[in-house]
Amino acid sequence: MRVRASRNPNELIEEKYTFGEHVADAVASFGGSWVFIILVGVVLIVYTCINIALKGKAWDPYPFILLNLFLSMLAAIQAPVIMMSQNRQDKKDRLRSELDFDVNRRAESEIQNLSRKLNLVTEKLCDVDDLLRERRNSFADSGPNS
Repeated sequence: MRVRASRNPNELIEEKYTFGEHVADAVASFGGSWVFIILVGVVLIVYTCINIALKGKAWDPYPFILLNLFLSMLAAIQAPVIMMSQNRQDKKDRLRSELDFDVNRRAESEIQNLSRKLNLVTEKLCDVDDLLRERRNSFADSGPNS
């Protein structure tokens, strides 16, 4: 358990990484970025502007049914991939919390051991203090005149 808790949870998870999980993380990372949002926005604006400018010769005239189909397919593919990445992140979080619990449990045990040792040292110091008082009192009772 000591070795397991000292490991990095990211390393533990990545040891079992599959190719699909790498792809899911990359898609989720890109799909949840401003670069993706801006890129999709630019593509949508260019696509609609070209189709509006071509008027009767446009391959996808208003109301852009083909564009809606592409966006639906993109969402249908992207959503499960992002969910796979979120599931992996959930596994990482769960492992991280288990490792934290192990560390906390060991720390609590160490604190209890230190507390016991501190109590023992305190008792020993009290015993030494009592012995010194007894000697001082016996020395004072016998006095220097004796």
